[in-house]
Amino acid sequence: MLTIAYIGNGKSTNRYHLPFSLKNEKIRVKTIYSPRNNSVWEKVPGVNYVNDLDKIWNDEEIQLVSICTPLANHYEYAKLALDKGKHVLVEKPFTQTSDQAKELFAYAKEKNLFIQCYQNRRFDSDFLTAQKVINSGVLGDILEVEMHYDYFRPEIPMSVKGFSKEFSYLYGHGCHTIDQVLSLFGNPNRITYDVRQLLGKGRMSDYFDLDFFYDFKKVSIKSSYFRLKERPSFVVYGKKGVFVKQKKDRQEEHLKLFYMPTNKDFGIDLPEHYGVLTYVDDDGKYHEEQVISEVGDYGRIYDGIYESIINGKEKIVKDEETIRQIEILEEGMMQIKE
Repeated sequence: MLTIAYIGNGKSTNRYHLPFSLKNEKIRVKTIYSPRNNSVWEKVPGVNYVNDLDKIWNDEEIQLVSICTPLANHYEYAKLALDKGKHVLVEKPFTQTSDQAKELFAYAKEKNLFIQCYQNRRFDSDFLTAQKVINSGVLGDILEVEMHYDYFRPEIPMSVKGFSKEFSYLYGHGCHTIDQVLSLFGNPNRITYDVRQLLGKGRMSDYFDLDFFYDFKKVSIKSSYFRLKERPSFVVYGKKGVFVKQKKDRQEEHLKLFYMPTNKDFGIDLPEHYGVLTYVDDDGKYHEEQVISEVGDYGRIYDGIYESIINGKEKIVKDEETIRQIEILEEGMMQIKE
C-alpha cells in the first residue's frame, strides 16, 4: 500500500487526482492540506483534512506528497517535501523555470527519493489512439502531425488585465501537448514559436503555435481560447495516408459533470467520436475506416507511480523530458513583450 497526502484542496486535487487515486486499491489517501477551511469541494469520508503542514511532515505513514497548488508554490513545496524525506508528485507545469526543475531532480536523486511531474494527458484516449495508428506503420513514414487543443472561452483572457507567465496559455495548456510530443517523438532538432496576446500588449498570453522539426517530419501544436469550432484534436499525415481524430478525450468532459471513473463507461468514446483512417495499402488499394478509440485513463499515472516507488520500476515521465518541457515553455514566453 502506498500512503499519500495532497497539498492543496482545489480543482486540481479534487477533479484530476482524487477520482483516480481513490479507486486504486494499492493507494491510500490519508491527508489533504489546505491553509484555509474554505474549499467548495465535498470532503472525502475517511480522509484527514488539515491546515497544519506538520501533520503531513511528521506522519511517518505518508510516503508520497502530491503538490496541487498554483505554479508559484510548486518549487517551494516540492523542495520542502524532499527535505522531510517524502516522495513527491508535482502538478503541471512542474516548476516556473528549468533551473528549478534541475535542482529538484538532483536533490531527489541525492536523497534517493522519487519526484515526478503529473502528466496525465499521456493517457488521453485521442493521444493513445493517434499513437497506436502511428506505431502500426499503416501510414508509412510519418511526415507531419497537427495537434490542436482548442477552447472557446473568451471570458478567461478578457477577465485577465495583466501579463503573467504562470497564467499564460502556453504554461497552463501547452505543457500538455509539449509533453505528448516529447514522449512520442523525443527532443526535436529545432522549434519555431508563435506565442501571442490576441487582446494586445500587456494582456494575457492566450494563443500559441509551435512547430517541432525532426529529420523528416514536422509536429505542430496549436491552441487558442477563441476557437468557436474546434480544429481536429489530431491529424497525422504519412507517406501512405492520413488519420484524423476530431474529438478530444472525454475524461475531462465527464469529470466536469461529476461522472466519475467508477462508472464503466467513464471517458469512453462512442462510435461518432472515433477517428478516421484513410490510406493506400501495399497493393495500391484505397481504404477508409473508423479506428476504435483507445481507452483513456488518468489513473495509469498513479499505477506507474506505485510501481516506481514500491517496485523500483522506471518512471513514466522521465526527468529529462520534464526539464526539456520547461525549457520549451521558457523559450516560448520569450516571444512575449510584456
